[in-house]
Amino acid sequence: MALTLTFQFYDLPLQHPFTISRYTVTIQKTVVVCISDGAFSGYGEATANPYYHSTQERLTESLLKLKPIVDAGDAMHPEQLWEKLAPIVPNDYFALCAVDIAYWDYYARKNSKPLRSYWSDANAKMPLTSYTIGLDTLEVMQQKIIEKPWPIYKIKLGTSNDIQIIQSLRKITDAVFRIDANCAWTAEQTIYNSKILKELQVEFIEQPLKAEDSEGMKRVKSESILPVIADESCQREEDVVLCSELFHGINIKLMKCGGITPALRMIATARKKGLLTMAGCMTESTVGISGLVQMAPLLDYLDSDGALLLSQDIAKGVAFNFGKIVYPNAFGTGVKMYPK
Repeated sequence: MALTLTFQFYDLPLQHPFTISRYTVTIQKTVVVCISDGAFSGYGEATANPYYHSTQERLTESLLKLKPIVDAGDAMHPEQLWEKLAPIVPNDYFALCAVDIAYWDYYARKNSKPLRSYWSDANAKMPLTSYTIGLDTLEVMQQKIIEKPWPIYKIKLGTSNDIQIIQSLRKITDAVFRIDANCAWTAEQTIYNSKILKELQVEFIEQPLKAEDSEGMKRVKSESILPVIADESCQREEDVVLCSELFHGINIKLMKCGGITPALRMIATARKKGLLTMAGCMTESTVGISGLVQMAPLLDYLDSDGALLLSQDIAKGVAFNFGKIVYPNAFGTGVKMYPK
């Protein structure tokens, strides 16, 4: 049966304003792609994101370019389809990601397999997901932790009182802390802060310096007491090898790299280079999160709390129980869309 690609935009309201060092979001705009042959349908997602120049207009333009290739597809393997699609939108990996996840989902459903079964068995060890605490007043950040007991928190930093924030939050929980400075620190600050943060039981620091500051990161990797994980510095496949010289690990974002297909290759390269591997999300709905966690058996760390930050979701699929992934008993990613 012939394939058809369709897509629809949604506004995802957040439970709380979500602030990082660069901007604040209260409503996350996102697009959901559906690839269907009439009998089986797969779903993927990409968000609008100003930092990566992902807008509704750009996503629309890119998806319309990709649609004819997908519609003409004939049950090819997802890796083959990705190779056909990537040259069409070389500067819009967000749109490519949505299509790649949707097609992987469709492909697995048509073959009556859970998506993760293509690269792991049912008994694979799964990392717990962290829960993100965005920048806010100390009182609000504390209250978010009180309202959401969780085994691992990712704390967004990038202020003049970052150490005070962690000291205050540590007083109310003994959970694992992971720090994300979102490019807001200098090399000197990172090295100094790492010593104090280690005493506060912080596990690692994510992307402390601006992505272009390679010299600073060389020094940080050498002198930091804590491991440093690349995020903004590791966007696409070609970034992994360079990051192996500057970081202890990488955070893979499906939208930045173009979907599951390249992410699997990035994980393989990272392993060869001795890097820790993590996958993160972009405050998307359960559609995108259900695709992301299919890679969990291959990872050291997981940050897949995007849908948990929403006040209203648009689908059901994967869920979480105190950080533990609860996969739906279904093929593909298991996503089911709610009526709009």
